[in-house]
Amino acid sequence: MGIFDRLRGRPKAGVTRTANSRDTEHLAEWARQRRGVEAYVEPRTNVTHTTVVLVAHDGEWTRRRIDNPEAARALAKKLSIPVYDAAIVGYPQRMREYTRRKAEEEKRRGI
Repeated sequence: MGIFDRLRGRPKAGVTRTANSRDTEHLAEWARQRRGVEAYVEPRTNVTHTTVVLVAHDGEWTRRRIDNPEAARALAKKLSIPVYDAAIVGYPQRMREYTRRKAEEEKRRGI
């Protein structure tokens, strides 16, 4: 990080930010406001940190960074929701259908 980046509070290009408490708070609040929520842990890659996708009963979903897979499992346990490894089981069909429906709605509205 260069001196001006530090002053501006911006990370160096190509450096992704890590998870913070706002990410975890968002996930917990999101899960509490919906029913039938499941957690899908996405592994760290060369481009992104470990993330967790929460999927509700209707397919609505949200994704946030998390420190590591163990932190995702601990959060799921705290929220009393099932947790899966997305690289092994994939994503539920309802999530794909929700994303498709939203895209069609946006297209109809001209967004």
